Amino acid sequence: MAILKSDATTSGEEFRRNDAAYRERIADLHRRRAAAAIGGPERARKLHKERKQLLPRERIAALIDPGSPFLEFCQLAGEGMYDGVPAGGSIITGVGTIAGRPCMVIANDATVKGGTYYGITCKKHVRAQRFAWQHRLPCITLVQSGGANLPEQPDIFPDEGQFGSIFYQQVRMSAEGIPQIAIVHGPSTAGGAYMPALCDETVIVRNQGAMFLGGPQLVHAATREVVGVEALGGGDMHSRISGVTDHIAENDSHAIAITRDIVANLGEIPPQRRTVAPVCEPRFDPNEIYGLISENPRIPTNNRDILARLVDDSEFHEFKPLYGDSLITGFARIMGFEIGILCNNGVLFSESALKATHFIDLCCKRDIPLLFMVDVTGFMVGRSAEEGGITKHGAKMITAMASANVPKYTLIAGSAYGAGYMAMCGRPMKPNAMLMWPSGRSAIMGPDQAANTLGMVRDEALKREGKTWSDEEREAYIAPTRQSFENFANSYNFARNTWCDMVIDPLETRATMGLLLDLAGRLPAQATMPGVMRM
Repeated sequence: MAILKSDATTSGEEFRRNDAAYRERIADLHRRRAAAAIGGPERARKLHKERKQLLPRERIAALIDPGSPFLEFCQLAGEGMYDGVPAGGSIITGVGTIAGRPCMVIANDATVKGGTYYGITCKKHVRAQRFAWQHRLPCITLVQSGGANLPEQPDIFPDEGQFGSIFYQQVRMSAEGIPQIAIVHGPSTAGGAYMPALCDETVIVRNQGAMFLGGPQLVHAATREVVGVEALGGGDMHSRISGVTDHIAENDSHAIAITRDIVANLGEIPPQRRTVAPVCEPRFDPNEIYGLISENPRIPTNNRDILARLVDDSEFHEFKPLYGDSLITGFARIMGFEIGILCNNGVLFSESALKATHFIDLCCKRDIPLLFMVDVTGFMVGRSAEEGGITKHGAKMITAMASANVPKYTLIAGSAYGAGYMAMCGRPMKPNAMLMWPSGRSAIMGPDQAANTLGMVRDEALKREGKTWSDEEREAYIAPTRQSFENFANSYNFARNTWCDMVIDPLETRATMGLLLDLAGRLPAQATMPGVMRM
């Protein structure tokens, strides 16, 4: 393969200014993560410890193999959306290795509102299950939940993708032989009781875990029966009498040890079917990425410089380098895994779209995963573009991308606007995972474009009325729209709504992609049958 060149200046004032600005973004990212990792208020965490319970993240750390990375999904879900609920939405989800086997871990955080489910909690839980289903990962659910947060009923109860989908997906995964295992760490009510009851195997902690459709207070209100927690739904009752649980443990640590033994006896671990080359670090320092992305989002990034700092040994076998050059396509390796990369380096033209269509088809026929590195304001517009068939050629690209049955990953590094977001495998196109850098942003159109569009509509209305307005009045009119679009497009808005799986530091990109590609490499190949390509 050819070595990517990079003539970027990494010693000038502009580079230093960009670097400093991006490092502030990274510090902000880590502040947000740290706040989410704390969980609930100190009072709730202290009560957990007084009961001799492990905190949720301590449970996960004890469950996964020593030294195993934990690839956390949607850590910032719900950030700022609910009063008194920290980012994370009262649940922790992510992939870790247990007894040598990659598993999806889903842990209720009872330090946050008793582990009850908000709308965002359901979305996050469902997303974790869907990733597990797609990658045939055993689901290990650490349960301690009061079930649905009742005022959240419209966002929890009636629709697909809400609480009921959790049950549906558990059942369907179990039917396909994807193990469903639960530990009941504490009181779990209603939906919180059904989750372990629907699992293949369930562990419960004696005198600590409990599960019932209605707790003692509800039972008394409904039937006047007086019954305690243990008699109604404790570990001994469910393990000896009802048979709902299969194993009883003396404490959290014992329950985790039992669960690790269960996972160790799930049969053969799927082998990696792809050849993984020795890992080579890029020839250019990835730390330099910070200084290569302008602090001003209106100044484009030379994404060839970025690629040179992401792929193994900075090697890249480029496909059609002289054609449609606003889209870079080619083959490389990341953490030893072969991958086909589509990377924006300008707006999408007809030539770019045709090139993408051809390249995606090659990767599907060769069974090579795809990485879409997104930094695009959209497709070219105008009479010349339309006469050249931009809509038709863009449709070909979208058809090829949406039809592709190889693993697909989306990394939004800069702009991802309009149809460019869709064509570059945005969330609606179901990539295996969608990642964003703190510099990533996405919306129907850019903030300036949206504001100016609104301004032009008002210009025409005033002209029809024979009126005029000053530049200051015009700016005051369009400024709220610009700010609204900037707030919407922000990567953290996507993260809090679970529209992306995670916001990552650019320096985490290689390791994150390595983990994702390893998971996908343990699945059988799937044939691609594309939709009709309009000629």
